[in-house]
Formats: sequence, C-alpha cells, structure tokens
Amino acid sequence: MARVSDDILLAAQSGDRHALTQLLVALQPDIRRYARRLCHRASVIEDVVQEVLIVVYRRVGTIRSPAALAGWLVTVIARVCMLPALMLMRGVEELTSLDESRALAKVPPDELRIDLVHAIESLSPSHREVLLLRDLEDLTIWEIAGRLGVTREAAKSRLRRARALVREYLLGDGGRK
Repeated sequence: MARVSDDILLAAQSGDRHALTQLLVALQPDIRRYARRLCHRASVIEDVVQEVLIVVYRRVGTIRSPAALAGWLVTVIARVCMLPALMLMRGVEELTSLDESRALAKVPPDELRIDLVHAIESLSPSHREVLLLRDLEDLTIWEIAGRLGVTREAAKSRLRRARALVREYLLGDGGRK
C-alpha cells in the first residue's frame, strides 16, 4: 500500500479538507488494486472503489493510528466487496418460508448482487442510511441512533423496515422485466 504521510492522515482526521482530498487521491490506486484481488467480479471494481472512498471520507476519524490505515482499508474493501453476502447472512430479515429461500437460491449470484444494489437504491434516504450504517459500516444500534439523532428504538425500527423493504424487492421481480 502506498505510504501516506502521517501528517496528511492526522490532518484529514482533524477536519482539514485539503488533507482529506490528498488522502483520498493517494489511496485510490491501492483501493482499486485490492478491490481487483478481493472482489469476484471485475464489473464492480469502480463501484467498490467509490464506496470505499465514501467510507474513508466518513470514517477517517476512526482510524486508530497511521500504522493501522492499511489493515483498516483492506477490511473495508473486503466488506464492500462482500456487502451482498453480508446482507444475506445478516438475514435481510429472516426468510420466513422455504419458498422465499428457494426463490433467492434460484437467482444467479451476480444478478442477486445487482438486484441488491437496486433494492438499496430504491430505499428512502433514511432507510438506506440506517441499513448502510449497520451492514456496511458495522455500527451498533446505539451508534446509529447517536449518529442519526434518534432513539435506539427508532433506529431499530428503521433498520427492520429497511431490511423488510429489501427483502420484498428481492422476492418480487427485483426490478427485472
């Protein structure tokens, strides 16, 4: 991974927009290279790069130290590449019937990933945000509630509703004609 100066990282963490821009530009080639290794489809590489850059932009302040940047970044890239699998493992709510399980099992994985992206895009901003905070950024319900300025119960309710909407989208026609 390209060596990013500790000063640039620390400045970016303290809110310096110029340093944050420099950091994002410096990391982009490495993010792309690791995404090529970790993602199973070449067609999603650019989307993964953009999503990871967004995560870096939003979460740069959570990086413990400059030495931890590379490991943290690889973890983020791996999670973004595996978002569809994470969503399904977390349940996208529990599938309530064998028929639902069979319906999703018949969809080719690449098509299911595309459908999942479309399902997430179809959510309202508040539902999309809570879903991504939980399933992509791995925040706790308490952290999500604090970030959104809502109660814990409201955050849980939004997350439950977002997952139900994603499930409905996936089990419907998934936007396919």
